[in-house]
Amino acid sequence: MRLLSSAVSAASAVALLAACNAANAEDEAIASAETAQPMPETLAAPTAAAVQTPQIIGLQGELTQGGFVRGTVPMNTVSARLGDTPLEIDENGNFFAAFDRDEGAQVFLHTVMADGGQVSTPVTVSPRSWQIERVNVAKRGGGTSEAWWKKREPEWNAIQGARAKETGAMGWIQDFVWPVTGRISGRFGRQRIYRGEPGSYHSGIDIAPGNGVPFVAPADGVVVLARNGFSLEGNLIIIDHGAGLNSAFLHASRIVVEEGQAVKQGQHIGDVGASGRATGPHLHWSLKWHDARLDPLLFTGPMP
Repeated sequence: MRLLSSAVSAASAVALLAACNAANAEDEAIASAETAQPMPETLAAPTAAAVQTPQIIGLQGELTQGGFVRGTVPMNTVSARLGDTPLEIDENGNFFAAFDRDEGAQVFLHTVMADGGQVSTPVTVSPRSWQIERVNVAKRGGGTSEAWWKKREPEWNAIQGARAKETGAMGWIQDFVWPVTGRISGRFGRQRIYRGEPGSYHSGIDIAPGNGVPFVAPADGVVVLARNGFSLEGNLIIIDHGAGLNSAFLHASRIVVEEGQAVKQGQHIGDVGASGRATGPHLHWSLKWHDARLDPLLFTGPMP
């Protein structure tokens, strides 16, 4: 996997001089807009002596829309979040976070220290050029019938419940592999614009190696959903990789794992098919981190 260096700078020592009558005054270190690499904003109350701002260590990943980041929080961190999303921190202080397809240019990584101090570190997220098709036709209405929703609602609830499960899986620390190799028939993020009105973008990547070809788990995890016959997804598998990260595999012709089963990277989990709403045999693989939709290609690198 390609690793990118973080745009976040190492924190600078801040010299603070306390006046006799202002020993408890607060002073915020604010990053200059003209500085190429911004400094973290210190929210903790200063002392009379010079203090060292804690820093996030070793940020690595794909700091772009649909990408991700791994890093290590400072010692004595009690909690952290990216924007408003809480982060899970392992026993070594490592964490995983990710950026939605439509993430803005900058997001803050907030940490809370054991002494009550808080540090907000800006993370720059690079924009991407998406495959956009503009068509001169009106967008079709998205209404659904009561009868259809009666069938769809329990499927939808099962998917949301599966993605909310926390299994303690540790696949998020691994370099992901392709679940199957073959022609890429649909890329993440592509979208149609209907007379100026955006349609839904493609939330995963489509791989078309042929009907019945086995596919594998791209990283360690726990199967949180393995069901046949869903209206849209067909035969569907969802794997929790831990830290809020999960994979979904749609349109399978066969599922060979069970809900609650722990799987290892490279383990056979199903066969490619065209079940559900599919125009031909392919594997639709999508990745989500909480509510953020991610580009699988950034986790694996180019198709071999």
